[in-house]
Amino acid sequence: MSEAPDYTEAASLKLSEVLADIGVNTRMILKRRRATLLFESMTNMSCYILGLNMIRQYIMGSQAEGTTTPGLNSDTDLIICSNIFHVIQDWSDWQPGVINLLMIQDHSVSPGYCQLQLLSPEEPLPFPEWGIMLSTLSDLIRTDRIGRICFRNSFLTRSALSLSGLVRHGPAYSSVEKDVVFAFTSSTWPLQARQWLHQQSVGQWPTDEIKQYCCSSGCFLVGVGGQHGSENEDLEWRISTCSAEKCLMYNLNITQIRCYVLMKMIIKTFINPLFNDVISSYMCKTVLFHCIEGTQSIIWQENNLIVCLSLCIHDLYTTILNENCPHFFIPENNLMRGKITPEVKPFILDILQRIINSNGVALLGIKCDDLGTRLQLKFNNILICPFRTYDDVLKKLLESLSCFFLSDRVIMYMILNMEPVQVSNMLKQAISDLVSLQCHGLDKTARNLLASKVCSMLGSVLASIDIQQYNTISAETLKWISLGLNADVASSKLKLASMLYCTGQFRRAEIVLCDIEKHYDLKIVEPICPHYITAHLTYNAGCDLQIEEAMKCTVANCVQFWPCEVYCSPKELRQEMFRSTEEDKAFRTLHDFWMNSAEVDSLTFLYFLQYKIYSHLNKQEDKRVALSKLTRTIEQEPRLAHEETALNLLGQCMEQEHRPINALQCYSLSLNIRRRNNAAKIHICRLLSTLINNR
Repeated sequence: MSEAPDYTEAASLKLSEVLADIGVNTRMILKRRRATLLFESMTNMSCYILGLNMIRQYIMGSQAEGTTTPGLNSDTDLIICSNIFHVIQDWSDWQPGVINLLMIQDHSVSPGYCQLQLLSPEEPLPFPEWGIMLSTLSDLIRTDRIGRICFRNSFLTRSALSLSGLVRHGPAYSSVEKDVVFAFTSSTWPLQARQWLHQQSVGQWPTDEIKQYCCSSGCFLVGVGGQHGSENEDLEWRISTCSAEKCLMYNLNITQIRCYVLMKMIIKTFINPLFNDVISSYMCKTVLFHCIEGTQSIIWQENNLIVCLSLCIHDLYTTILNENCPHFFIPENNLMRGKITPEVKPFILDILQRIINSNGVALLGIKCDDLGTRLQLKFNNILICPFRTYDDVLKKLLESLSCFFLSDRVIMYMILNMEPVQVSNMLKQAISDLVSLQCHGLDKTARNLLASKVCSMLGSVLASIDIQQYNTISAETLKWISLGLNADVASSKLKLASMLYCTGQFRRAEIVLCDIEKHYDLKIVEPICPHYITAHLTYNAGCDLQIEEAMKCTVANCVQFWPCEVYCSPKELRQEMFRSTEEDKAFRTLHDFWMNSAEVDSLTFLYFLQYKIYSHLNKQEDKRVALSKLTRTIEQEPRLAHEETALNLLGQCMEQEHRPINALQCYSLSLNIRRRNNAAKIHICRLLSTLINNR
């Protein structure tokens, strides 16, 4: 970058272009937000139709705000709330017949925290002494120094310790791609934050309307250890205002959002790798809020991005220098307390000072999303960028698409051990509840998407019952199936083709498969599995579509058969439902409950069904071509989520071709991919037994 005084505006515009290229643009941000809100709504509707009204899920953080990039690789932050208790801040809000919890926010509690006092359900009074019961529940409740019975902050999170696959990380339980926080919710704005509603700012931000909305969002009470060293550390619950923070993020302009993303990139590149993540994204967000509040709104323009970023980094420098990062709503809560040791503080300040003095040149050293190199190319007027743009940006957006196929996981978990007739009755009631649900806007879209999925599921269960009893599919069943046929490019139609195959309707199945293959453009369609996120994505036409439209024409979900749908599945695939021995099950986590189903990639299943159908129709050349496509897909397709299952199906095709050695090779390769919870063990034992007996 030039050192000329007038370079700042040009540099800001070039930097804005680069950030737009990697997805920090209005269009992509809105797509991320919409996808997140739809998934959140669909998940909560799934709980509603199952009668799980006391649980609600909220998606927060960078994914929900749209303030992430492929290189930042932000987690999805989930807050799972229990509404079993009624949390109040004033005695006048006490309600009879429910368990009320009073938020204690007096001088004995650290700023930004509260205690939760248990109240009597019969009258607005403290809960009476429990005597011997109190000692029995001492791991969940205890009395504070003035005799109030309060919940320990481990009350909610104790149950999460049993969720294998989740690892404790501060207040959250982390898995590969998400942080899960368990919390209570309060519908009222925290007392400690009410002063913020009336204070005036230099930039007249947030507006009074935004403040009122923030106030109506209430707060969460997170079960995390209280302020270290406080008198009642085990009784203090952290007050989280993340709903209000999400509202503020939604009301930032694109330059302010880009400043936040750049701050995260700077911290990720220059500071946290050296000093063990001492500065969090949340601190950066808080510094940004204070900076916007303290400046005139006119400066936050695209051609002034470098200056705006310098202001934010300078405020971060001051925050670290003073070791004080006031919470935006509760300034008495210092987010930086105890975070930075005296030994590392001078080094961090020196790094930040050099970044400030560089007038933007330091950005060339950012490798995240190849930002520095992209920026250099922009300044050298090199128009052909060697880096993927749409591909990288769409990776995270397509990952969010996979969430839609997980939105009914609550339903799947519920039906896991139910009989087919029970499942069909439950799904019919669920559809009735969805139809009667009054909603508008995005919630209405979510309801329609979920209803389509539930109808498809119901049709498949009814088809399995029909096939078992009558070896045919009734007109009513076909009606339900048709309502969910267009959920994506292939999976629902493949299930229909599988049902037709299982009832011997080979020519009708062939027609369905030909239609699927015609619309499955390998250059456009993306295979998506809600259980595995594949890293190899190509340019996708779905970038110009709404999320729900992109699912219909550019996404191919995996095909999944649950035990209640077993007769809709070819016998070769049914073995996947029995992939786990008792020993294998010990190595499964709660998230692996899908392993009780038979799940296969759409493209794999397409060619496998073609092979089987052409075998029955005695179309030898078409059968050979289908087998060749199946083999080539397994060998060359990098996006298969269930490669071990594909190899198991190919092995059985090889057995049908009287090629047992090739079959054994397929099963061995499958075991190399997944040593445990793999049906290949069944196939190997069966094949070896057949070979020995025949010999």
